[in-house]
Amino acid sequence: MDRFLFLTLDGLSRGAVYAAFALALVLIWRAGRIVNFAQGAMAVAAAYVAYSVTAATGSYWLGFGAALLAGLLLGAVVDIAVMRLVDHRSPLNPVIVALGLVLLIQAVLGMVYGNEYLPAQTPFSRTALTVGGTAVLSPYDLFVFATVGVVGAALVWVFTRTAIGLRMRAAAFAPEVSRLLGVNVGGMLTLGWALASGVGALAAMLVIPTELGLHPHAMDLVFVSAFTAAVLGGLDSPPGAVVGGLGVGLLLSYVSGYAGGDLIPLAVLALLLTVLLLRPGGLFAPVTARRV
Repeated sequence: MDRFLFLTLDGLSRGAVYAAFALALVLIWRAGRIVNFAQGAMAVAAAYVAYSVTAATGSYWLGFGAALLAGLLLGAVVDIAVMRLVDHRSPLNPVIVALGLVLLIQAVLGMVYGNEYLPAQTPFSRTALTVGGTAVLSPYDLFVFATVGVVGAALVWVFTRTAIGLRMRAAAFAPEVSRLLGVNVGGMLTLGWALASGVGALAAMLVIPTELGLHPHAMDLVFVSAFTAAVLGGLDSPPGAVVGGLGVGLLLSYVSGYAGGDLIPLAVLALLLTVLLLRPGGLFAPVTARRV
């Protein structure tokens, strides 16, 4: 029972990070109807900025802030300098460009920083607190939960309670009508990319210290897990991304704890295939009636 409780809490902690990264994918999908396969590489690039700033200043929090700022700027640059130049008449074109961007970013990071794992700091201890003789969450896990909760609540508020959130949604779903109504569609798309990249950078800063360390490919498996979470919850549903992230985190924790860590990639892909076959729109997608 103690082992099950520990795996559950550990899975929820990891799932919170997957939820944050899935939210980044949902943001870009809602902003531009694009699945950004370069999200992981862009997040790692922001984490390397944090590494450089922290190494130069000795302050974790300056590096943390620099990573978020770098993520915002990188997302805006990718949209303006890359994605706007892509012919979107074929949905395959943005996918190919994003995959090429992954190779470019990872190659540049490897040339600048090398391909060795670099240490990643945490602002709080990762030693689990003990309650009644049972190891539960660590202070760092609590920090992760709080951070993801605040970011998730802020995004929901922006998209449901503010005029700029309404403009972003309108620019994604009806760009021509939005232009006629005076909405700066290009600006809203860029803002969506910037926010998504910033959230992705945040997720990288939270998850990389719990892995082997900073590496150009550090977010590859995290991206697959977060993409599975986004598909599981529904690419149009921010709450679905959160629920999907927590669900994927629990699944991977149980698989790792009871069957072995080597089966984690297989479990992720099996879950993704199952969702795509049974409910490709995601669990939180609206059910539409079939027409004969």
